[in-house]
Amino acid sequence: MTHRHRGNYLFASCIVACAVALFAALGSAIAAEPVSEGKILRALTPKSVTRNLSGTKTPQEIQRQTFINSVRGTTRSLTLDERTEVAAIAKERPSIDLEIYFDYNSAEIANKAVPDLMNLGRALTSPTLQGGVFLLSGHTDAKGGSEYNQALSERRAESVKAFLMKNFRIAAENLVATGYGKEQLKNQAHPFAAENRRVQVTNLQTKQEAGN
Repeated sequence: MTHRHRGNYLFASCIVACAVALFAALGSAIAAEPVSEGKILRALTPKSVTRNLSGTKTPQEIQRQTFINSVRGTTRSLTLDERTEVAAIAKERPSIDLEIYFDYNSAEIANKAVPDLMNLGRALTSPTLQGGVFLLSGHTDAKGGSEYNQALSERRAESVKAFLMKNFRIAAENLVATGYGKEQLKNQAHPFAAENRRVQVTNLQTKQEAGN
């Protein structure tokens, strides 16, 4: 390769590197935008379900409601069996992932997380969703031990619950907070990625489904 060609190659490589960095920066800027109230509302609103002609609940619906009622408003950590059961229910329900930022190595909500949480609170208290039961699931990335991440994810979920109760007066019995540590990585190919550090919000039960 001649000196001139080598120079052209280095120049082209520099342009490509700069372009990659620019797109990465733009991607980060976009990711940092708060999730809108409307997007949260659409994600958590269940599709209309046709009930049987008698209007009675199926045995599965009764069992699910009984379980949800058993964990509503609890002030203790959910047991492994309870976390497993509520996760199974959540898979079939409307949900949304929010990247809620916390202070490093703590459960203190960072200031830059407040806009997302305010939009979440407004959505949960809207006429469409108000009165429902919502699961707040804390998740961490894969860095650190399982026990530590489990405890941290639970504390972070509880912090979100406390924020919603304080700022939007949502009843404790309508918010079920639990943690899954690093068990449910959103991006398994990149276990340390920021998107794994999230709070998932799930509409476990609407006001109508609960019969309230």
